[in-house]
Amino acid sequence: MVQRPLETVVQSLPGILILMFVAQLFWVIGIHGNQMVKPIREPLLLGAIMVNMTAFEQGKEIPNIITMPFWDVYMSIGGSGITLGLLFAVMIATRRKEMREISKLSLGPSFFNINEPVIFGMPIMLNPILAIPFIITPLITGTIGYFATSIGFAGKAVVMVPWTTPPIVNAWLSTAGSMARWSPS
Repeated sequence: MVQRPLETVVQSLPGILILMFVAQLFWVIGIHGNQMVKPIREPLLLGAIMVNMTAFEQGKEIPNIITMPFWDVYMSIGGSGITLGLLFAVMIATRRKEMREISKLSLGPSFFNINEPVIFGMPIMLNPILAIPFIITPLITGTIGYFATSIGFAGKAVVMVPWTTPPIVNAWLSTAGSMARWSPS
């Protein structure tokens, strides 16, 4: 009775963007945002990937764009807030030694989507200058990912891969090696 309307909302672009926005706000105030939205997000997005897996196995059209791998591939590149880009920017542009040191130490874990060292070390938490791009960037990449997938430029996810799978590799694996319509399946 409640699940079907929630599925419709969360599996829409505005719904997933709102959910990500809420998660990011939690992170900014020092609460693990992914864990806070997990009770809503995971049952619905894992259900969506299961439907996609079944359709893929049966050779049918893949129905769902927004799945758990979609969240991981497009909205969490390098961890929450897509901080992988921030790390590279800091290493290239900043002169502050402590920020460069945090970036160097955080780079390895960020390749596996673990970015708590960045969130609490820079800190992004309670820092409005870093919080604004931390909140907005996943919304932008999620929107781009949604439209890229909807026009067939990127493939729909049919495999659930661990969230710690490095960026790009997770996209390739979650689409069963078919990252775009013209890629071999």
